[in-house]
Amino acid sequence: MGPPNASRSISQQAFDEMVKENIDDLGMDPTEALQDAMETLSLQGVDLSGIVTCAPGESNPVIQSLDRLKQLDSDWTDRFKDEKVLEELIELLNKMSDLCRVQGSGNAAIASKNGGVELVSSICSKLRGWSNHGLVSALNTMAAFLHDLQSTETFRKSGGEKIVMGILHDGTQNVNILNSGFSVVAAAATGNEVLKEAFMDLKVDELMIIILKEESKGNIPSLYDAIRVLLTSDDNRVAASQVYGYARRFAKKGIAEVLVNSLHEGLTSPSLVSASIALKAVAVNDEICRSIADHGGIDAVLLCIGDSGEQGNKAVARACCSLLSKLAGSDTNKSAIIEKGGLDRLIKLSARFADDPSVLQEVMSIICTLSLRSPENAARAVEAGAGDLAIQSMQRFPGSLLLQRNSCLMIRNLVVRNPENRSLFLKNGIEKIIRRAKENHEGCKDAAIDALRDLGLDNYNR
Repeated sequence: MGPPNASRSISQQAFDEMVKENIDDLGMDPTEALQDAMETLSLQGVDLSGIVTCAPGESNPVIQSLDRLKQLDSDWTDRFKDEKVLEELIELLNKMSDLCRVQGSGNAAIASKNGGVELVSSICSKLRGWSNHGLVSALNTMAAFLHDLQSTETFRKSGGEKIVMGILHDGTQNVNILNSGFSVVAAAATGNEVLKEAFMDLKVDELMIIILKEESKGNIPSLYDAIRVLLTSDDNRVAASQVYGYARRFAKKGIAEVLVNSLHEGLTSPSLVSASIALKAVAVNDEICRSIADHGGIDAVLLCIGDSGEQGNKAVARACCSLLSKLAGSDTNKSAIIEKGGLDRLIKLSARFADDPSVLQEVMSIICTLSLRSPENAARAVEAGAGDLAIQSMQRFPGSLLLQRNSCLMIRNLVVRNPENRSLFLKNGIEKIIRRAKENHEGCKDAAIDALRDLGLDNYNR
């Protein structure tokens, strides 16, 4: 593992001195001095994240709250079981959490750069075992602080993963603690391969499966998010992530059956979208995809797709289509999806969401996968209306890169081994449509060239 990318930085003290020099030496007013310092440093490529940029004499609410929390932490005694003191602590934590979740404020960087992660780790340890309400606030604040690699590394060096796992084990019957705790797991493991490994070493997967089997699972959306993060390769410091192996570990412990059960609850489940995304992350190989199908996963997904169309739920439609596309990677599952009327459901869904390219592009992806290496499935797809869908969608949304690309990929699979499909597409003017996609989108170029080639157009590179 290599070091994270370096960037120029400046300390808070150096920044404050630069502002002061602008005032004392150049005669600038405080606001002008502050703005000049920020502009000068930005032009020099200095990273100002985490720097308090208040004018002299002004106070920053994040720093104020941190200072008071540090005082409470350093003075910690049994008197903090006093309700009034605990109320103040919780109020400060909640305020910090809210401040750090304001988009574009930079407050999370300020908090983490000024000792916030270490401080809240300490508070979590002290609150453990006697104030669940306080723990929920502390965990929510910690999740808000963990916004980049530097903050998650500070969390790791503070033993944060052990603290949080201890709290989760203690609080298996408390939905609020579980939801807040797993939000920390998700935030900490994002972009940090070392912390993914640390949580897996602490057997977070076993704990997750135990909790998912409880009836309260629908009230813990962050648990599904944590699964997704743990199984996502997103740390650019490592050449080979271990997440594939983690997915197989999850599968061996029975995660497929548990997550499929969440899908069986249908659109009544508040965690349907999160569970679908988590299950997609687990489905990393043919064996796991078939296991999901064996537990009724395809039936559940197709039912959810149908219901999402009837109820106009775009979020569910996108998530379930994306999952079905992953499951269709198994040749055994391809046949099952076709036999269960999957194509008809998809075409019907496309008609319901004909105005939403984000849904249509997912449908194209599934049909593309279903048709791969299967002339019979390609023929059935065109018969169901996939050809008309592609032509109409590409004409209607010329500016949507993913829809154009997925359509080209699907068309290629529909025609590569089916000459009758090829002539049908050409008769309906597909060449012009694909060439336009190729010209308009650089990211669509390769897919368009392949589609034109397999349509039998010798001048496909033109």
